[in-house]
Amino acid sequence: MSDTANLPINPKRIGIKTLILLVVLAVVWVARPLFHGIIYPTVYSPGGLYVIGIPLVAGLVLFFLPPLSDNKSESLSKKGTYLGIVFVVGLILAFSLGFLGGMFEEKRLAQDAMEDAEEIDNFPEVNAENPRIIPRAVADVQTRGSVSYRQHQLGASDIARAEDGDLVWSYPIQPDQFRNQFSGNQRGVLLSDMTTTEDRELQAYDEQEFKYGQNMFMHRSANWNLEKSDYWVQYRDDPVEFTHDGEAYMVFPKTGHEWHLLPVPHTTPTWEGVALVHTDGTIEHMSPEEARNSEILDGQRIYPLYNSQRYAESLEYRNGIINQLPIVGSFEGVIEPATLPAGAGNSQPFVIDLEGEEMSYTYAMEPAGEQTRGLDEVWLFDARTGEMRYYGTGGDTLLGPERAMGIIRSADTRTNWDTESSSGQFRVVEPVPTMINNELWWHAKVVPVDNTDVTRNSFVNAHTEEVVELEDTDSVVRFISGENPDNIDSVTTEEPQSESDDAEVYIVIRDDEGNVVDRTPVESNQSFDIEVDTSDDEESDNSTSTE
Repeated sequence: MSDTANLPINPKRIGIKTLILLVVLAVVWVARPLFHGIIYPTVYSPGGLYVIGIPLVAGLVLFFLPPLSDNKSESLSKKGTYLGIVFVVGLILAFSLGFLGGMFEEKRLAQDAMEDAEEIDNFPEVNAENPRIIPRAVADVQTRGSVSYRQHQLGASDIARAEDGDLVWSYPIQPDQFRNQFSGNQRGVLLSDMTTTEDRELQAYDEQEFKYGQNMFMHRSANWNLEKSDYWVQYRDDPVEFTHDGEAYMVFPKTGHEWHLLPVPHTTPTWEGVALVHTDGTIEHMSPEEARNSEILDGQRIYPLYNSQRYAESLEYRNGIINQLPIVGSFEGVIEPATLPAGAGNSQPFVIDLEGEEMSYTYAMEPAGEQTRGLDEVWLFDARTGEMRYYGTGGDTLLGPERAMGIIRSADTRTNWDTESSSGQFRVVEPVPTMINNELWWHAKVVPVDNTDVTRNSFVNAHTEEVVELEDTDSVVRFISGENPDNIDSVTTEEPQSESDDAEVYIVIRDDEGNVVDRTPVESNQSFDIEVDTSDDEESDNSTSTE
């Protein structure tokens, strides 16, 4: 053994190890998007710092230390033991300080929300010209059944604004099949109108290939290039696909994190702007202010859904940590986003369009706990600025979405409903909060189980349990605009009929005002007699007709 090898510091050994480390760092740098999911939480998450960061630093130190024994195997064993001890310490810190840090993160978010949010006395009115009539599932079935791309498929739908101001379900036209994902390009975007059931318009911008797009592998994907060009943020939201002046774009909201060292190290999410992806591969990274002032992004939602969710979920901590702890907590003012039942077809936040084409992320908040479903508050996040507002019920409990869906089903017992306990032909889906004449209504849709169409739109008043059912788009617009439902011709309680019905005619009974009070199907193998009882002293105006 040479004298150099016995020195505490061996320059040759350090040089070789430095070279190895530089090679590893170079590989990580070139392929850095592959490691983003590990590196980012290591830097901006207490748990990641304790479990990954501290052992990583310890491992580098041990890597450069001279052998701890003349026996190479024994030296490696000792270093491995020390590294294991550091890792166990990191785990202990993650379960202790990391757990406490998580609670202080929730508390800070909740306190920031209460300080920054404006309490409002009246619900903001919705944009009656942009009602959410077509549910996502129906739009998916109708849209996918109306297009044909041999080597492409429609990706996941999301809500965007069309150039005429209407809300649409937007789809990326992305490469399909494994080989095409390596060689093909995203073929523009497709927009499907969600605001009407009649003469729905599909706008296909399918001749505009994205250089970097969705469902494209490795260095050709949009996410790969986003993470290469702005590494120290997260892209937690799905992109919003839209068009401006006939050109297709994608916008990715960006979420960052900020460290707080006291009382326990923790981080909170921040809004770091957006990344706007052009078809030619140009990626514009914009600050929040630049995004709000961008002509291309005018009217689109740019604030991260993820950030609004974090604020909404933290509100159970708004009266402190101890207040919401089991056994010792009093749970005063503890609320959480309302739970939607299975099969509802949507989840919070609800994306709705307010007056002035102002998109909002809306949360219906209920008291925390499994047995409470009434609403205490409604929170609204501006989809362009992130500004928060909330409406308190003032002690009155409003109906939640689950109860509203049940009321719609119970109001029409003749319909063959598909529920958890029975297999039927129709469902109530996508309850969306809608503010009409300063009252909260739940706007849901009745659809067949195959999601091929919308049978009718149903509204339930969250204050009074009143149910209004409307059949066409014009009636929905008039009702949302504040018109009395008694003046709307298409108000109905008729039972939706399956296409498989064998009925040839229907016996329809109407009251004095022309409203349908009964509708009986008559099948081809049945006969019927109509008998009108006019024995009452007063002249009867009842009439019967067949349809």
